[in-house]
Amino acid sequence: MSKVKYYYDPDTLSYRKIELKKSRRYRNLSLFILGSALFGFLGLILLLNTNILNTPRELSLAREVKNYELRFELLNKKMQQIEEVLANIEDRDNNIYRLYFEANPIPEEQRRAGFGGVNRYKSLEGFNNSEMITSTTKRLDVIQKQMVIQSRSLDEITKLAEDKEKLLAAIPAIQPVNNEDLTRMASGYGWRSDPFTKARKMHWGMDFTAPKGVPIYATGDGTVTRADNNASGYGKHIRIDHGYGYISLYAHLSNYNVKRKQKVKRGDLIGFIGSTGRSEAPHLHYEVWKDDQRINPINFYYGSLTAEEFENMLKFANQENQSLD
Repeated sequence: MSKVKYYYDPDTLSYRKIELKKSRRYRNLSLFILGSALFGFLGLILLLNTNILNTPRELSLAREVKNYELRFELLNKKMQQIEEVLANIEDRDNNIYRLYFEANPIPEEQRRAGFGGVNRYKSLEGFNNSEMITSTTKRLDVIQKQMVIQSRSLDEITKLAEDKEKLLAAIPAIQPVNNEDLTRMASGYGWRSDPFTKARKMHWGMDFTAPKGVPIYATGDGTVTRADNNASGYGKHIRIDHGYGYISLYAHLSNYNVKRKQKVKRGDLIGFIGSTGRSEAPHLHYEVWKDDQRINPINFYYGSLTAEEFENMLKFANQENQSLD
């Protein structure tokens, strides 16, 4: 039973019953319903943003998502470290390794080029964390491509290093007769007086005077192409093909220590001083060929002479005297 309310009327000095108008009743009822709906809606939002209404599986999934977000964050930090290391390797590769072996640097745009064509990341779109996942995947793809390019570059450098090592071993780089065995450096490369005709003619090698039987050594790695007495004027002589366009020739020998098609290493004993062929006295006539052109052997003794010894040899080699062959 609803309570009846009264108010005091001073005019009649009596209490009168309070009677609400119908419009006021409807208004109060409407305000009550609206207020209840508003408070209910706010309460629902509050509940939805708390874990009160979440099921155990939803809570587990939420924790898993948070864990994945943390893992992605850590992964991005590791990728940043990898990118820094790769950048350092690439810098050394371009400015040290490739420069040393005379190879062109790999352009920056080639190392960091993206992937054109079809959208490779379309399957990663439409999720709450699509942007983060797509960005991380793109970084991984670029890093992977950088590593492939760098790996190929290092393979190329390795091949260039092997070739350069073979080249350095092949170039005629030592004196063919030991200094302690020499009587003197008789004649150098250039215009000289012929010992038989006394005419001035081009002397295409260097003459090393030494007693008969003194050892002669290969000046670089290579293959013996001739060890015979079938070339005019040279007498018993040896030719070694060093590859890369280099050939060395050793003439007027008394005997051989190698035969045709034999492979030799720099410093191997190949023959002995003599005076066979067109020769005035026991000595070694030594020539160096590059791409079918005879060149001055004086430029190829960096592997066996000190600076002082080379200076002395240069002085004697430049004297326009009489050759021995």
